[in-house]
Amino acid sequence: MQKVIITGADGFVGSYTVERFLSEGCEVLALDMGEKPNRLKAADKLKYMQCDITDTEQMIKNIPENYYDTFVHFAWAGSAGAARVDYNLQMQNALNTVECVKAAKKMGCKRFVCAGSIMEYEVEAAVHKQGSHPGMGYIYGMGKHIAHCMCKSVAADIDIELVWPMITNAYGAGELSPRFVNTTLRKIINGEPLQFTAATQNYDFVYVSDVAKAFYLIAKNGKPFCEYMIGSGNAGPLKKFILEMQRECAPEAVPLFGDIPFTGTNMPLDTFDISAARDDCGFEPEVSFAQGTRMTMEWLKSL
Repeated sequence: MQKVIITGADGFVGSYTVERFLSEGCEVLALDMGEKPNRLKAADKLKYMQCDITDTEQMIKNIPENYYDTFVHFAWAGSAGAARVDYNLQMQNALNTVECVKAAKKMGCKRFVCAGSIMEYEVEAAVHKQGSHPGMGYIYGMGKHIAHCMCKSVAADIDIELVWPMITNAYGAGELSPRFVNTTLRKIINGEPLQFTAATQNYDFVYVSDVAKAFYLIAKNGKPFCEYMIGSGNAGPLKKFILEMQRECAPEAVPLFGDIPFTGTNMPLDTFDISAARDDCGFEPEVSFAQGTRMTMEWLKSL
């Protein structure tokens, strides 16, 4: 693995991953929607190209054939906020991903690595349970799951190696979304009450630089047609993470846990197991949750 195409390269996780691949000596073609990148910094082996992945024919025309060996795919509209429940958008994301697999093959890439999600497992558990009423919040995960299923069949048919890393919950400096860690840290910064539900469901969080590290190692060493969970290796009830964040970032605060039960799909702890990424790829997380939330809070304060 020496020459890599990365879509969604100027996004939160994508930009960290570009930096990781460059630090490992790879040549990177970074693709994103903007005329110029906002996050990426100039580097000798980095080339940025404005690209709309919905037009793979144009993508193929603009990229030299048989030059890049690996295609890493992050581009996915509506990964946070209200757009996560837009089923038209999420279905289109899945279709776009399949077309990117086909484009990667035409360009001569040997391997396609796509950012999956642990929510794919949640979707399976929620949908196939008798009498279940899965909420609209599952739509994003359904899109990822559909993409995974279709890409695996298409990749097998056209003979390109598919590797599917699955992110638990990425967070860190540079993220602007209203997801849990960001929202809680903003409450701490603003001195707002820290009120939560019972927070008994199993969870995991992984710092964004560790996600980037995992993507590099999985792209390089992952077995074809296998999936790899990317997490901290220290999953547990959400309450555990909340208390760790509070102790590190707001030692004087008193988190309040209500008696509202969790009504979603509580995944067993073995779902978060990262041993495959460890054993096959050599991945070992480096940033603890306390350290990661401290760094994230300091970045938020600097804005």
